[in-house]
Amino acid sequence: MRPSGRKLAELRNVSIETGFNKQAEGSCLISFGDTKVICNATVQEKVPPFLRGQRVGWVTAEYGMLPRSTNDRMDREAVKGRGGRTYEIQRLIGRSLRGVVNLRELGERQIIVDCDVIQADGGTRTASITGGFVAMYLALQKLVKDGKLDRVPVTNFLAAVSCGIYKGSCCLDLDYDEDSNAEADSNFVMDDKGRIIEIQGTAEEKPFTKEEFLRLTELAEKGIEELIELQREALKVN
Repeated sequence: MRPSGRKLAELRNVSIETGFNKQAEGSCLISFGDTKVICNATVQEKVPPFLRGQRVGWVTAEYGMLPRSTNDRMDREAVKGRGGRTYEIQRLIGRSLRGVVNLRELGERQIIVDCDVIQADGGTRTASITGGFVAMYLALQKLVKDGKLDRVPVTNFLAAVSCGIYKGSCCLDLDYDEDSNAEADSNFVMDDKGRIIEIQGTAEEKPFTKEEFLRLTELAEKGIEELIELQREALKVN
C-alpha cells in the first residue's frame, strides 16, 4: 500500500488554474497533490545574442523554490546563489518546452517561463514542465490574438511525470514520502503521441531491471496521457 492510499497507477489529484497572474502573458497555478507551482510565461520581442539575425525564436525557463516551500525554511537563492540542482532543473524545463515549439515560426522573440515552487511534496520538476507548457501556450495564444503570429507554433502537447520503485512495486507520480524512500526513481517527459523527449532515471538502492524500466515507462505513458487531457481542458483546446 502506498502511503497516500493511491493505486500503483494512480496520479495525485491534479489541478490547473489558468490566468493566475494578470500581469503575465500566460500563467497558471498547477497542483500535483500538495506540490504547487506558479508558472508564468513572459514574451520578449528579442532573442539572446547568439540568435540575433537568424529569424528564429527561443524558449527558456527559470526555476526556484520559495523559502517555505519545504518543511524547514530554506534561504532564498538571491542570498545564497543558485545551486547545481536549480540550474539542472531549469535547463530540463527549457529543453522540454523547446522540443514542441516551432522556433522558426515563433520569429525573433523569446518566451521565458518562470516556475516558482510555493509548496513542495515531490515532483516539482514534472509539475513545472506540465504547468510551464500551459503558461507558454497561453502566451502564444495571446501573440495570435494580438496579430503577431498566424497560429500557435506548438507541434505537440507535452507533459511530465515521475515514476519509481517503492517497496518493490512500480508506482506512478511519487510524492515526497515515496520519493525519499524509493529504490529507484525516474522522470519522464513525453508528447501527446507518446514520444520521449527526455528520461531521467536513477537506482537509489540497487540496480533495476529492464522489465522494471519498461513498466515504469508504461506507467509514465498512462500518466502523461491523463495530464495532457487536463492541459487541454484547462486551455479549452481539443
